[in-house]
Amino acid sequence: MMSLNGSSFLHPSVCKSCRTFDAARRSPVAFVRVRSGPSGGRCRVASDGNGRVLVDGALDEDGSSSSSSSSPSVLEMDSKSGGPGPDLYGEDRATEDQLVTPWAVSVASGYNLLRDPHHNKALSFSEKERDAHYLRGLLPPVVVSQDLQVKKLMHSLRKYQVPLQKYMAMMDLQETNERLFYKLLIDHVEELLPVVYTPTVGEACQKYGSIFRRPQGLFISLKEKGKILEVLKNWPQRNIQVIVVTDGERILGLGDLGCQGMGIPVGKLSLYTALGGVRPSACLPVTIDVGTNNENLLKDEFYIGLRQRRATGEEYDELLHEFMSAVKQIFGEKVLIQFEDFANHNAFELLEKYGTTHLVFNDDIQGTASVVLAGLIAALKFVGGTLADQRFLFLGAGEAGTGIAELMALEISKQTNVPVEEARKKIWLVDSKGLIVNSRWESLQQFKKPWAHEHEPINELVDAVKVIKPTVLIGTSGVGSTFTEDVVEAMAALNEKPIILALSNPTSQSECTAEEAYKWSQGRAIFASGSPFAPVEYKGKTLVPGQANNAYIFPGLGLGLIMSGAIRVHNDMLLAASEALAAQVTRENFDKGLIYPPFTDIRKISAQIAADVAAKAYELGLATRLPQPKDLVKYAESCMYSPTYRSYR
Repeated sequence: MMSLNGSSFLHPSVCKSCRTFDAARRSPVAFVRVRSGPSGGRCRVASDGNGRVLVDGALDEDGSSSSSSSSPSVLEMDSKSGGPGPDLYGEDRATEDQLVTPWAVSVASGYNLLRDPHHNKALSFSEKERDAHYLRGLLPPVVVSQDLQVKKLMHSLRKYQVPLQKYMAMMDLQETNERLFYKLLIDHVEELLPVVYTPTVGEACQKYGSIFRRPQGLFISLKEKGKILEVLKNWPQRNIQVIVVTDGERILGLGDLGCQGMGIPVGKLSLYTALGGVRPSACLPVTIDVGTNNENLLKDEFYIGLRQRRATGEEYDELLHEFMSAVKQIFGEKVLIQFEDFANHNAFELLEKYGTTHLVFNDDIQGTASVVLAGLIAALKFVGGTLADQRFLFLGAGEAGTGIAELMALEISKQTNVPVEEARKKIWLVDSKGLIVNSRWESLQQFKKPWAHEHEPINELVDAVKVIKPTVLIGTSGVGSTFTEDVVEAMAALNEKPIILALSNPTSQSECTAEEAYKWSQGRAIFASGSPFAPVEYKGKTLVPGQANNAYIFPGLGLGLIMSGAIRVHNDMLLAASEALAAQVTRENFDKGLIYPPFTDIRKISAQIAADVAAKAYELGLATRLPQPKDLVKYAESCMYSPTYRSYR
């Protein structure tokens, strides 16, 4: 492990096991070298040209010092005084308590530093930094601020007409300058969220083999069966706090995309950092490749996954179990594993199987449920009435539909003190075969059976609307244009303010558009969708459709679990997250048609959600990080990663 000039420095007094100091090869600070100490901790030192030790002490995962030493840090300098200062831009050290396994990393100087995405600042390297890190001549002479870099990039991105081109440009930026990527995303979150996630990420996954440039995350296939522990050790980071994993079988509403589903974990974890403040180095995207049943992909010469039909049954279960066991062994009890875009038959089984042994969360089942419940609570706050007063009708009875329905039943039960079984009777589901009723019991999948009520069969959605008389219509079918004009008009005839949620992603799969919902309801609908829609002009009034985006919930939820050291996810935590989000919606938001707050405030919203989730973890006795902080909101904010550049020596 060498710097550009071949030097390597570790101070002899820090740790006997690290004594590799070579006084004959002293040079100015070029990089940071990390090695494990004898007690499991790690030490860091650097030398100047005279052999003077500049840094020593314990080191956090991202390379920031947690030493109480008065020695100035390579990465932490007071910009005004030039002396040691607080870690204003530090990553989340407050939530770290795991010992790091013996490991070594280095931050190179010169040419290599410019190609290290974690530390590269490009034209923002100062004159002093260019001298200290051998960058002279490797950069044009101008020095620019990070804000100017952001302005320049937005100018370039806005010239692209094709969303996929913007997506590829953002992914390239993430791989070359990590902090600038997150700064750009945070500062322009409303504009760029649809680029890095839905709906553009759907197209990116469909074309992932063609646009694939650099590997992001871990690809674990059937070839690695029996060796997953070793595969996880190949990942360069050790203090992982969040893993998002998919097997690619049900990517958004697009179906089986196999190995190309990797775009989903990568995108989700970008949002964990940008919106929830979880450190990038603590995030690990994983794709489990067991093959694909997508014939087009199997014939595609650019497909990057296994060219075989999907493994099922025992072979599939054994691979997933090996993965889950290895994750716990490598990263510990408190790593959050988020299941993403698994098919129904696996999603429910995995959540049930590992919910009692691991810290697991299914965003399609639980995240969607939490964000939809939040929107309903917020809407009713202004429309009037309670959840228990409503009648709900779902089109779609898969992961999202049944997950939302169950969380709503739990909230109704909590508010009214009636049994959950009784609360479920207010909720009706329609699947591809019609209304779910008792007479279909024998043919129903297990997760649909709680929603089979006593009623005559109904085949058509519009007939179900007229008979059930719902106040809330929710689409989770994954099939576009299923909320037809007849359906919306029937809802409008029954309700002064019909609540219509067309949640399927991407935009092409939405049950109806915002314009259709407003037009067919004479502008009276309270509308939200899964993918974003532009504001709609209706009879001189601008109506702004809400977006029931899971990104409102899972980043804050994840941060709350991490900062409390939670060991399990409890339904009460999801309810706490929903209530926290709903509380952020103002009358001004609602008057514009919004049942969710603007994304511009998402980091503050995530901090509040994190605080409420953590409080619930402490209340339930599931938190391990003791004692409980007095002000959980401030603590959450202090834990959040900041993408602002740091000053280097």
